[in-house]
Amino acid sequence: MMFERFSSDARATVVGAQAVARRRGAASIDTVHLLVALAEQPGGVGARALAAVGVTGASFERLAVAEGGEPLDAEALASLGIDLDTVRARADAAFGEGALDRAGRRPRRGHLPFTKAAKKALELSLREAVRAGSRSIDSGHVLLALLREDGTTAHGTLVATLDHAGSDVAALRGSLDALRSGDGGGRRAAS
Repeated sequence: MMFERFSSDARATVVGAQAVARRRGAASIDTVHLLVALAEQPGGVGARALAAVGVTGASFERLAVAEGGEPLDAEALASLGIDLDTVRARADAAFGEGALDRAGRRPRRGHLPFTKAAKKALELSLREAVRAGSRSIDSGHVLLALLREDGTTAHGTLVATLDHAGSDVAALRGSLDALRSGDGGGRRAAS
């Protein structure tokens, strides 16, 4: 079974994706849930590569939109005289951090299924590990699989978040390569 080849950080990513999906009120686990969970794994290869280019788990929270969701558009709201940052701050103060993003979402019980795109990303992580000559699949391989699948919610969120951080996909790949070669990923690649 493929899951047996997952390292502890890759397993934590898969398990964490369920928690992220629940936190966001989703009916299923999408690629963006895998991405956010991956970034939230302290010490994981994927999280370290993201951190090396200026991206953390918190970086994704405002830009991450699960399949079928719509982000709040600050510019469109501003054109109507609504300051989204002020609304968020007031909602957070009254109802706890992230209240506006959770509004209207009901927590689901039981196991959440993976979307077709999320399943494919996990399968592609195996291909990435094989391509790298690895005997196990770590969160870096999962991250490469998410980068590979253009058109998914994770890919769009990742590209937007990298851009917002002043980085890009090439710099992230460079960070992953540096971690794999033993450089530690400490150098920040130019965008």
